[in-house]
Amino acid sequence: MALQAILIILLIGAIAGWLAGLIVSGYGYGLLGNIVVGIIGAFIAGWLFPYFGFAMGGGILASILQATLGAVVLLALIRLVKRV
Repeated sequence: MALQAILIILLIGAIAGWLAGLIVSGYGYGLLGNIVVGIIGAFIAGWLFPYFGFAMGGGILASILQATLGAVVLLALIRLVKRV
């Protein structure tokens, strides 16, 4: 994997994690935590969306949106588990 691809993945993860932290209030994990949440969210969305027949176009904005939605799902699951 090229350095440019790794940097793009980290940037998309950081933006998606930050946006998800804003959407799901009360969750902010700092830069490194947001990157991890965003990347895991992208994997969740990449698995979950095709399962339900939902597809987004290509490009950076679609990737950020998809990763953000997946990260919101992840943070909602974390919030649910913490309540129990």
